[in-house]
Amino acid sequence: MSDRSPAAAPHTTALNGEHSPTPSSGHRGATRAQWLVLGLISIAQLMVVLDATIVNIALPAAQTDLSFDDAQRQWVVTAYSLAFGSLLLIGGRLNDMFGNKLGFLVGLVGFAAASAVGGWAPSIEVLIAARAAQGAFGALLAPAALAMLTITFAGSADRGKAFGIFGAVAGSGAAIGLLLGGALTEYLSWRWCLYVNVLFAVIALVGGLRLLPANEREGGRPAFDWAGSILAVAGIFFVVYGFARSETEGWGDTLTVVSLVAGVLLVIGFAVAERLVAHPLLPMHILLDRVRGTSYLVMLTSAIGMFAVFLFVTFYVQQVLGYSPIQSGFAFLPMVFAIGVSAQFNGTPAFQTKIGSKMQVGVGSLLAAAGMLLFTGFGLDSSYVTALLPGLVLTGLGLGCIFAVAMGSSTIGVEAHQAGVASATVNTSQQVGGSIGVALLSSVAASAATDYLTTNAAGGVTPALAAQAQLASYDAVFVWSAVFFAVTAALAFALYPSRSVTAALAADNENVAVHM
Repeated sequence: MSDRSPAAAPHTTALNGEHSPTPSSGHRGATRAQWLVLGLISIAQLMVVLDATIVNIALPAAQTDLSFDDAQRQWVVTAYSLAFGSLLLIGGRLNDMFGNKLGFLVGLVGFAAASAVGGWAPSIEVLIAARAAQGAFGALLAPAALAMLTITFAGSADRGKAFGIFGAVAGSGAAIGLLLGGALTEYLSWRWCLYVNVLFAVIALVGGLRLLPANEREGGRPAFDWAGSILAVAGIFFVVYGFARSETEGWGDTLTVVSLVAGVLLVIGFAVAERLVAHPLLPMHILLDRVRGTSYLVMLTSAIGMFAVFLFVTFYVQQVLGYSPIQSGFAFLPMVFAIGVSAQFNGTPAFQTKIGSKMQVGVGSLLAAAGMLLFTGFGLDSSYVTALLPGLVLTGLGLGCIFAVAMGSSTIGVEAHQAGVASATVNTSQQVGGSIGVALLSSVAASAATDYLTTNAAGGVTPALAAQAQLASYDAVFVWSAVFFAVTAALAFALYPSRSVTAALAADNENVAVHM
């Protein structure tokens, strides 16, 4: 990977694909206003991330209330991920064209309105449409949030710390969604899992109007890459749809195979097209930069493994240990705390200078892999303290390392007018990785359970044997998740540049050419 971006020219020189920053002076600590902006941006990011899981716990209650079947239930989740994942790059480009502040505010209002409609929904059709609208506005909001963070903390000595906090929010949002969803469903109604977004949005909107930096849009007459947009949306849509369909229809289903093949071909076509147009949706120098490109890859592979924690640990504590929805949410609190602590340490310039991105992400991924392997010790009557807590803490520490560094590096060296699409790319990596992870690991679980019963059910399937088959399916999932985290570690060790290079980048926070 190499950086051919003119954006990096005033600040860095590319040597063998590695940044060699020129020293900068005058770095200052963040002001109170900047920390308030971080708070607003974190609220918006939390709202988008937790919506991927907060509805999951509410689905059984919603299904009873609205009387829909299991096939329709899947679309309440899939509609959000399809719209969000496939439209992220377009959302990032629109933010670059018309301004990240405008995109942030419009995304907030639209997300809140869609959430209100979803909470009111009198039928499954309205609920699915509202979830798709949430995903569409989330695709505008999420890249704007990360781009605004990049712009707000440009030149600040606290840039790493800010990205550590943001990474902690991004990494723990799904777990917080489980906790909040359980509490709202148990004490109020499943509808409040959607209504609560309106409260988040109002707080962020009022603060955003007052505190966010002035809206800056791309100079001249904005150009839009229609061909690239169509290819990107269609490609990501079919990839996500194919993996989502495989959960219910299996990998041999014709439409599943056709969707995945079409998606891959369209994505390849998109990559080719972006080299031929004058104003590409995703300029290739954003992807081919060594630091940014590696960050996108590690976000993709780590997201595949990460969803095993939120999905299958939740299944275990509810279906095997008998936890209630709110107990399930509270079970994840130690991991949320571990992510926050780890992200803060890994986001500090001093830590980055001494350790470097290669070791931070590499060791963090190995910690997460070790945490996954600890989960393979689950039994039918395991205690929380001995069976769950060590793995949750270890995985949380690892995820904090990954997210703090990958999020902080995803927009490094890009100009302000391209921060939106760079931010969209890392969000797309996480979303697509999560979609792949849910589908792939669900298939692994089903196959492992079937194989266990085939091997051990000569005398018939008893409840005890079925329970053991369920544990075998969890073991298989956690082993595969550990493999994906090991792959993430290998990518980090192999592709991130040396500690001296990333340490210099951490010391030179002024990576975005922007006037505050």
